Amino acid sequence: MLFRSPDFLNPIAISIPISGFWGDSIDIAWYGISYVLGAYLISLHMISNRKRFGIKLNKDQTEDLVFFYGLFFGAVIGGRLGSVLFYDLHLQLQDPFYVFRIWEGGMAFHGGLIGVMIAVFVFSRIHKLKFLEITDWLVPSIPIALFFGRIANFINAELYGRPTDVSWGMIFPTDPLQIPRHPSQLYEAFLEGLVLFIFLNFFINRKKYFGRHSAYFLIGYGVLRSIAELFRTPDFVYGNDFLLFSFITQGQLLCIPMIILGIFILFKSNATISRSAT
Repeated sequence: MLFRSPDFLNPIAISIPISGFWGDSIDIAWYGISYVLGAYLISLHMISNRKRFGIKLNKDQTEDLVFFYGLFFGAVIGGRLGSVLFYDLHLQLQDPFYVFRIWEGGMAFHGGLIGVMIAVFVFSRIHKLKFLEITDWLVPSIPIALFFGRIANFINAELYGRPTDVSWGMIFPTDPLQIPRHPSQLYEAFLEGLVLFIFLNFFINRKKYFGRHSAYFLIGYGVLRSIAELFRTPDFVYGNDFLLFSFITQGQLLCIPMIILGIFILFKSNATISRSAT
């Protein structure tokens, strides 16, 4: 049995009939809603986790970290710049204003991650906190946003999977070939969202020394994203097909430094614990 992407899954959640330079209406997309909803749930989860991680920031400071530093400066600006740098640099070179047309789509997780880390570093300096103290507190909540983001990808019928003959294969309306494909967005929602959330929140114990949750997030996401990439249609890079050595996708390539950095932080954290124990 094959499935078609349901017709009721309209990428536009709300359309307000107000005309202007933007067109005949103001459209609010599910993808944008997923960003805001994800940030809101992250803030609630982080507020509830303050005691567990020994964080003394108040509710307003936590929301400031999530919405102002994390969502706006980190995820949105970083995600957009990452998309241009890692995937669409050729379009930027053709049009200097391409980077500002964010409503046309084009966000990259790895760019968003770099943006969030820079924003968190600035926040930690302002509040005189350790960087890894904040990231350890933050990363168990990030899979919440990843889950909703991937569901939004599915609604948008974008980032779909490779051709398949499995019984749950889907035909997406945006696919020019109109052939059955893996619903890889749902795979990623399950792996990067649900599995990573459970792993970070229920299987990793907080130690006295900082960095363990941050390390396991980097390693966990890198591994799970790399697995999901096996089912996802490889992204175009600078307008061309890209497979390093004919099998490594751009997403997998960008996960390699994440995994290496995570292993480095983990070993450093464990070494610190060992020295303290002796």
